[in-house]
Amino acid sequence: MKGVLAFIPENINVMLINSQTKIAALLKHHPDALEAIVSLSPDFKKLRNPILRKLMAGRTSISMASKIGGCLPEDFFEKLRPYGFEVDQAPEPEEELPEQKPMPEFVKHLQAGQIVILDVRAMLAGGTDPLKHIQQTVKQLLPGQALKIVNTFEPTPLIRLLEKQGFQAYTDFVEKDWVETWFSKAEGAADLSTEAVGGTGADWDQVLKSYKDRLHEIDVRHLEMPAPMMSILDTLETLPAEKALYVYHKRIPVYLLSEIKDRGFDYRIKEMAPGEVHLLIFKK
Repeated sequence: MKGVLAFIPENINVMLINSQTKIAALLKHHPDALEAIVSLSPDFKKLRNPILRKLMAGRTSISMASKIGGCLPEDFFEKLRPYGFEVDQAPEPEEELPEQKPMPEFVKHLQAGQIVILDVRAMLAGGTDPLKHIQQTVKQLLPGQALKIVNTFEPTPLIRLLEKQGFQAYTDFVEKDWVETWFSKAEGAADLSTEAVGGTGADWDQVLKSYKDRLHEIDVRHLEMPAPMMSILDTLETLPAEKALYVYHKRIPVYLLSEIKDRGFDYRIKEMAPGEVHLLIFKK
């Protein structure tokens, strides 16, 4: 142990870690460890985004991140050692599955023909973000159908987004690295259509005129999901209260709109042409 610790400067406090240590705990102990983690895999560049980092780091362990990034926990240990992290030599306890909640009625009564199964584990292992594919699948669900997503972890951000759109959600922790999350549209919930998202009133020109010379423009049309959503939310974090954000988008970002409302913003949407949507986002 003494030889290993010789690589660590004396003014750095040592933190013992293992494969179950959460990424959030690493960054809390030493924020500069972020760049060391990012250097392990291109997939970890998303952690530079403070919003995505907040959503993911608290529930992602070194073991889980290694699978997503195509590396090993030992690669993490080696990269983190100069920042005051040392591997805990004690045997690691077996990872316990979260407490299972009772299965809700909407899952119990589903027939085989009503279930649309989407297994995203291979996409994650290959470094592909499955959000865009999930969104497309959700939009194609027929009345009475439910979506079952098979994943290696509970997709908490996705659950929050879909619940805000009127979906019921239930997560079944089948076993380690096998998690099934069910989504079903609650009765009476609004459709994810242009008419349902609001903000498409006839006062676009009036609101736009009120922010003349006080617009901050961004173009997210060239970005792949979920980068447009992340870019918009990042910009809103620092947008001055007296300004409005003008966004050039390819589509109406339905899953983003409820998040905008929750953050105290209002918006207007104008469909300019097929594949061309403009958004105006401003403080209420």
